[in-house]
Amino acid sequence: MTAGDPLDVAALEQAALHYLGRYAASAEGVRRVLRRRLRRQGLEPERQEAAEAAITAVLAKLARLGYLDDDAFATARARRLAAQGRPRAAIAERLAAKGVARDGIDRTLRALAEEDPAGDLAAAIAFAEKRKLGPWRRGAGDDAARRREAASLARRGFPPSIARRIVEADDADVLAALLSDARSS
Repeated sequence: MTAGDPLDVAALEQAALHYLGRYAASAEGVRRVLRRRLRRQGLEPERQEAAEAAITAVLAKLARLGYLDDDAFATARARRLAAQGRPRAAIAERLAAKGVARDGIDRTLRALAEEDPAGDLAAAIAFAEKRKLGPWRRGAGDDAARRREAASLARRGFPPSIARRIVEADDADVLAALLSDARSS
């Protein structure tokens, strides 16, 4: 490899470190960034196999040094999304889009469920309060309004059973008690 060669492992490593210095990412996310970089530099198709080997070597080294940890990335991202009021199904989709493997997503969601067994309910209540749905709605709660509110919760990714509980609740205290019961059991 010559200077300026797109497959220069040291240059790929520097690009990966630069990216990780700015963004949290999974190993697959960094792999995508490096592939994009090589495509932009005009890597010849016949060198694709060598490119994949170079990228894999860089990722292995970064993982060995502790710069890449998919489980830590998934946990941090999932906690942040849960704090924003995202349901577990939406968290799983986001993690998959970021390149986290299915088993890593499953481990992360199990850990979230252990931390807060009522996570989806709590997130739905927070979302409903923020959007003025259910007991926080302004005006009358006719059937059409309840259907729209349930649809809003469903689009966000909440299960129909939770959406129904929220839009049918007449008082926020009922939801607070429901959440307390869910967390204590």
